[in-house]
Amino acid sequence: MTENISELEMRRKKLLFRGSHRGTKENDILMGRFMDKHLNTLTEQQLDAFEVLINEVPDADFFKWATGKEAAPAQYNTDVLQMIQELSNA
Repeated sequence: MTENISELEMRRKKLLFRGSHRGTKENDILMGRFMDKHLNTLTEQQLDAFEVLINEVPDADFFKWATGKEAAPAQYNTDVLQMIQELSNA
């Protein structure tokens, strides 16, 4: 018996793995909280923004932006980053 997994579900599973293996425990926790709450409801555009954060942003920069210690450059200051920031300040 084979499962019929949509392309969007497969993408979410890959992002779940990559997001929880960032390299630093602090970022794994921040990403984990975000993914637990929002990953299954993100739009394709939001998945794109999340993927950019995972693939392009160094851990140190991500942590500073996610915790509000520094402002993110405009290209990374998306609604996804804002959702992560809300959870990091909760």
